[in-house]
Amino acid sequence: MQRGEDLRRVRNNAGIEFSARARQQASDAAQTAEHARPLTECAPRQPQRRQRIVAVHRQRELVGPEAVGALQDNIANGRRDVLTDKAVQCVFEADDSVVRHPQPDRGGTAGRLATACIADAHAMDSVDCRQVAAAAGAGKRAVGRERLRRGEPEIAADNKSITVKLRTGVKFAPPVNREITSKDVKYAFERSFSANVGGQYATAFFSAIEGAPEKPTKGVKDIPGIETPDDQTLVLKLSRPEAPGVAAALVMPITMPVPEEYAKEFDAKSPSTYNKRVVASGPYMVANDAEGNLTGYKTGKSIKLVRNPNWDKATDFKPAYLDEIDMKTNGADASVDAQQVLKGQGMMLDTNPPAAALKTALTQSEGQFGTVPAGGYRYFPMNTTLKPFDDVNVRKAVLAGFDREAAVKARGGKATGDVATHFLPPGFPGFEEAGGAEGAGVDFLSNPRGDMEVAAKYMKAAGFASGKYEGNEEILMIGATADPVKAQSEVAKAQLEKLGFKVNLRLVPQDAVYTEYCQVPKKEVHVCGGAGWFKDFQDPQSMLEPTFKGKNISLDGGNNNLPQLNDPKIDAAMDKAAALQGGERLKAYGEIDKMIVEQAPAVPFVWDKTTIVWSKDVVGAVNEYYTTGDFAFTSLK
Repeated sequence: MQRGEDLRRVRNNAGIEFSARARQQASDAAQTAEHARPLTECAPRQPQRRQRIVAVHRQRELVGPEAVGALQDNIANGRRDVLTDKAVQCVFEADDSVVRHPQPDRGGTAGRLATACIADAHAMDSVDCRQVAAAAGAGKRAVGRERLRRGEPEIAADNKSITVKLRTGVKFAPPVNREITSKDVKYAFERSFSANVGGQYATAFFSAIEGAPEKPTKGVKDIPGIETPDDQTLVLKLSRPEAPGVAAALVMPITMPVPEEYAKEFDAKSPSTYNKRVVASGPYMVANDAEGNLTGYKTGKSIKLVRNPNWDKATDFKPAYLDEIDMKTNGADASVDAQQVLKGQGMMLDTNPPAAALKTALTQSEGQFGTVPAGGYRYFPMNTTLKPFDDVNVRKAVLAGFDREAAVKARGGKATGDVATHFLPPGFPGFEEAGGAEGAGVDFLSNPRGDMEVAAKYMKAAGFASGKYEGNEEILMIGATADPVKAQSEVAKAQLEKLGFKVNLRLVPQDAVYTEYCQVPKKEVHVCGGAGWFKDFQDPQSMLEPTFKGKNISLDGGNNNLPQLNDPKIDAAMDKAAALQGGERLKAYGEIDKMIVEQAPAVPFVWDKTTIVWSKDVVGAVNEYYTTGDFAFTSLK
């Protein structure tokens, strides 16, 4: 999925096995060596203590035990705290793909954790829970996740049927207060196809389900291909043999259970108002009043998460040490916030710190950060439908001469990520099959600092005898007014100009880079200076098809195939790979990655890393998929 600098759209991980990198802390000793092990094997901390976390989309602050007393009073008095919207529903279901720092074997004072965030949660319904889910650092209770699902999805031999068994004993939060069944998952699917709900990824990842609408429907319609033979069984019948990809996508937020009897009156409105009354099923939920109105969500200011009284620890792998999370969603300056976090108490920053603050954290703040691969790539796509980038040799010349290290430096240097050589990122399925760190082995990507001789070779092959571009076209590049996109766009402009291009770099607000320019083919943008694509789930299909499959080009807007690459051979290879499983699938998508590189539709320049920082009195954890702090595994010392 595309990711801007001020809005992280995150989605669920479909990996079969999940592991965590843990830093063990003894009660009165410093941290010991890190090691990897499944989260389900992490021993719970003893003794259990009540803690309150206050999450703010940018900094998190822990305060004293008075917070716990208030929370206990609320729970004792039966106060109803309901999961509020799309984003917040994701928050309550923590991912088990976490870099976890296990809790010390000692008690501690209860407290409040405050987090500061870059932007507000613009959507809170379960079909669009990316931003707040990322900020809250929790994961998902979609049917693809371990907590609600019992065992792995069963895929039929013909790849046209998927059966999922659900656990018993998992309940909705107030005001629904009942056990979740397969019918709740079926309704969640169906509502995501409704125009009222706006589940934009339903048709992208679940169109193969029999009877699935090709376009958003008016109201919520029955999908016959989704069957519920009993309360703990969900069966998906497919019209195409694409079960492996569909099964991987089951961790997407649109599969999180939604109670029809409660939500249908809200979903009947256009747009749906369920986002103001979303029901939780994990350890935390957005605070609300007895009528279900959200009191914990202040638009553009804050979100308060409290414990879900119906959550049963016996049904979950998450320790959920914290009692409350207050999220500040109007953070303005990440540099200031980072310094406050590192020097203060009870805080966590939910985003990668700026370069200077990141350097301070890595060199002077031992034990106050966690770094994980971001699971995506940043690139400079070139519009293959516009001259001169309709010529593959011109595009190869650009890649050959481009100083990718300079672009990485503009984003903050090596700490922010490794120089990319192709599109599937490190640690992601298919990465090694695509050539690993070395990539496809093409000469036009062999030198991360650029090679003007190789660039000249391809320019001459394109008909430019001087070895540089000789045309008069003005290249329109769109960048953002704020760093780091502004800085990396300026680097890209300089790289193109040294090859002879005349570049018009137009800087626009970050939220307009995609929606008003790069994703709108009619705007005829030659180069997007702020493009990035990050995993929707752990499957290479989700990393390559939306961005490079010709069939996915949308000329009317919302286009994610930014270079508008339309290669029949690549499309055919993708169609074939979609039905494969296991090693064959990874090998096929590795080869597709190489095919895309050979067409040079974009300059891949960095595989991101994300570093989350926290205060000295915080035992932090980082969600490896969402690349944010994970509140379900974080506590206070």
